[in-house]
Amino acid sequence: MTTLDFSTVLTHWPDFLSGALLTLRLAVAATLSGFVIGTLCAIGRRSEYEWLSRACGAYVELIRNTPLLVQIFLVYFGLSSIGLRLSAVNVAILALVINVGAYATEIMRAGFDSIQRGQIEAAECLGLSRLQVYWHVILLPGMERVYPALTSQFVLLMLASSVCSQISTEELTAVANYVQSDTYRPLETYLVIAVGYVLLSLLMRIAFWGLGAWLFPRRRKLGTPL
Repeated sequence: MTTLDFSTVLTHWPDFLSGALLTLRLAVAATLSGFVIGTLCAIGRRSEYEWLSRACGAYVELIRNTPLLVQIFLVYFGLSSIGLRLSAVNVAILALVINVGAYATEIMRAGFDSIQRGQIEAAECLGLSRLQVYWHVILLPGMERVYPALTSQFVLLMLASSVCSQISTEELTAVANYVQSDTYRPLETYLVIAVGYVLLSLLMRIAFWGLGAWLFPRRRKLGTPL
């Protein structure tokens, strides 16, 4: 029987904290950039220009049908092969942005497609510009409808960032690998980071709930889950 002993593992709490903060930094950076890319590509997929729609579709299919770890290696070794040297953290952010952007594209496209054509035509009849129609009639209402799925994808992205440890990004999983090799307590170490990931997930979900309550007050008043 294995006796759990967290005493030596918990002495590395500054390392765990540093890894958790870097994990959160990766998630926030990838979430913000990935949302922008996903929104633009969703607009591109619905574009009347066939070449743009096909290009956005090819990007989505390529990313969604390859593993995140392979994408990270492609970015990491691909950039270095052309002489572009980036830190492991920047490579990790870039790879995560490329990955989550494809998934956000499909989620946002589903939200846009849920807007009835009659609403768009009514907005155009009122004299709204193309930008105003997209913002007030398509973007915000479409995002409101897919907001739970969108935020869940971003939380999953944070959890998937653990594979960035493979390119020496010192996020939470990489710290755990170092700690367990130093303390010879792998079970205790990974139990600690499991709790850490749960706390980070809860933190992100609370933050997204607050953001949703601010962006979509109607959902809050109706009691619709954010």
